[in-house]
Amino acid sequence: QVQLVESGGGLVQPGGSLRLSCEASGRTFSGYAMGWFRQGPGKEREFVAAIAWASGLTYYSDFVRGRFTVSKDNAKNTVYLQMNKLNPDDTNVYYCAATILPVSDYDANGMDYWGKGTLVTVSS
Repeated sequence: QVQLVESGGGLVQPGGSLRLSCEASGRTFSGYAMGWFRQGPGKEREFVAAIAWASGLTYYSDFVRGRFTVSKDNAKNTVYLQMNKLNPDDTNVYYCAATILPVSDYDANGMDYWGKGTLVTVSS
């Protein structure tokens, strides 16, 4: 049974940083891409970043490129999202997701597995 468990969310001041973790279990993810999505109240779930598990290739949405970094630790079966220079617009529930490669478009509807999410609140 595949499980994706996010952690690391919390309250942070504008300009601050957080690192989210997603621990994956239940199968081998070498043929998968691991993605981060986020969703605010009344909004659609939107793509943030992704990493191909085998190759390590990374992908970012325009609104986080240069501020967020996605990485992985194969030994721990864990994917990370380092978030810097956070602003109030980054306040969302952040979800980890996985989908089998290849991926033409990181659309939330195309992901195969989801975690339950972790809340990030950016506020002074």
